[in-house]
Amino acid sequence: MLYAIHALDRADAGPLRLATRSAHLEYAAGFDTIYGGPLLDEAGEMCGSLIVLEAENRAAAEDFVEGDPYTRAGLFASVDVRGFRQVLGLGD
Repeated sequence: MLYAIHALDRADAGPLRLATRSAHLEYAAGFDTIYGGPLLDEAGEMCGSLIVLEAENRAAAEDFVEGDPYTRAGLFASVDVRGFRQVLGLGD
């Protein structure tokens, strides 16, 4: 099943995001990530993440979040994991 992970950064977490970005990308590459990238604020600065991944169940998607270097570094103020059904895009 697909899961959408919507995570918002803590305030003033830009330097922490940049410091852990390469570890996060390496970690995410080891999973069935469909697509993902940073959320941007009105100024175009990174302020969170949106990832859609294939996982066996919600617990597996939550395990992905818990193991993510961004999570382990304390980057996120909030994380929401939801089942997702793709209808548009990516070769619809």
